Amino acid sequence: MLTSGFTNAPVTKFLVFYTVASAFLASITDSQYLLYIQVVPHLWVHRQFWRLLTWQACFANSTEVLFAAMTFYHLRVIERLWGSRKFASFIVSTLPYTTLLPPLVLALVVRPLTFNHANYLPAGPTPLLFAILAQYHVSVPRIYRYKLTTKAPPSGQTAQPLEERRPVADVLDTSVTLSSKTLHYLLPLQLALSALPGSAVSAGVGWCVGYAWRNEVLPWASGWRIPAWVVGERKMDGGAGRREFEGLRQRMEREHGAAASTGREGADAAAAQADGADARRRGTLGGMLARQFGGEG
Repeated sequence: MLTSGFTNAPVTKFLVFYTVASAFLASITDSQYLLYIQVVPHLWVHRQFWRLLTWQACFANSTEVLFAAMTFYHLRVIERLWGSRKFASFIVSTLPYTTLLPPLVLALVVRPLTFNHANYLPAGPTPLLFAILAQYHVSVPRIYRYKLTTKAPPSGQTAQPLEERRPVADVLDTSVTLSSKTLHYLLPLQLALSALPGSAVSAGVGWCVGYAWRNEVLPWASGWRIPAWVVGERKMDGGAGRREFEGLRQRMEREHGAAASTGREGADAAAAQADGADARRRGTLGGMLARQFGGEG
């Protein structure tokens, strides 16, 4: 999983290049204003409900493009862990939820709770990114932990008697425990905080969708798979699969038989050697005396 580049990660490669290319195309065509959503006036006044389907098409500024591309590149470990077909199936099966839920949650829940102040939903596939990030959080274990700490004794502590000094850790200990995965969450965190509260809504919904998919809560999403040819995999017919299985079974039987025969030969040789030693020890009294005085060991 630590292989550099896009080896065994064609879907991630497509996501990274699509993130950059789509933002570049939107920039040169000056169409960024068609991407984001404002509940008022886009939805409630102009009835532009098509924005509910297109707002995830691409990011609208270069900073978000950079952070998203780098995060997608790092999350290629999930595709290598699952395989391209399962990874692509996860993206496609969760796409309806990551596309429709964030604007609906913003318009129907968050906006009324904030007295109509929350009105803006930034463009870009932030929910999709956080849905994949949730899989990374669960599937990839941390390798190590480390602590960042600042400890300083108070002024005049050296003049106090030794028995009256307080431990340095009790005086001032502002420490933070981090892990090998902590730094990988910084770039997605920037996306989640880039345009509050809409960006946080997108990130939170994506994270929840990822966990719901993993726990098999999403309807018609967990067990569905895209066709194998979509990701360049060849699907074996039944005859080819049976032939491959039969060949593997025969090879394992031959290896098992060779190992068993080798073990039997070794056991027979050891038994014969043990019998010879016992026979030498069980000689007659006359033979033993003859060997003793005759100089035989």
